Amino acid sequence: MDMPEITYGFKKTVALSVEAADLRIRDELKKEGFGILTEIDVKATLREKLDVDFRPYKILGACNPSLAHQALSSERDIGLLLPCNVIVYEGEEEGTSVVGVLDPRVQLGITGRSDIDHLADDVRARLERVLAAL
Repeated sequence: MDMPEITYGFKKTVALSVEAADLRIRDELKKEGFGILTEIDVKATLREKLDVDFRPYKILGACNPSLAHQALSSERDIGLLLPCNVIVYEGEEEGTSVVGVLDPRVQLGITGRSDIDHLADDVRARLERVLAAL
């Protein structure tokens, strides 16, 4: 389906349930060397903390250890910008989900360090392939 870009990331709407999209994105991330370090179930958290109903929505913290090591070796405090956030949420149309990723160029660009642009470009290319494979 579509892959409209937003100013700080890019996303794709897929004809999958949230559960199926979540499994697929994890599988595709793994193919590109990423693992999931963190997971936030926003729907469950909002239900528990605020007693409100919200659409199924997950935030996944994806990390490619090799690339993270390179980034951390270049700048120790860059851990403030890691991991790469991936979102999966219920789409507007029944039976669809939206999968989005934070643009690593934007994410690492705030450092002002052009010497790590190659890392942001590498991560972005991998994440674009992940979305394209969905």
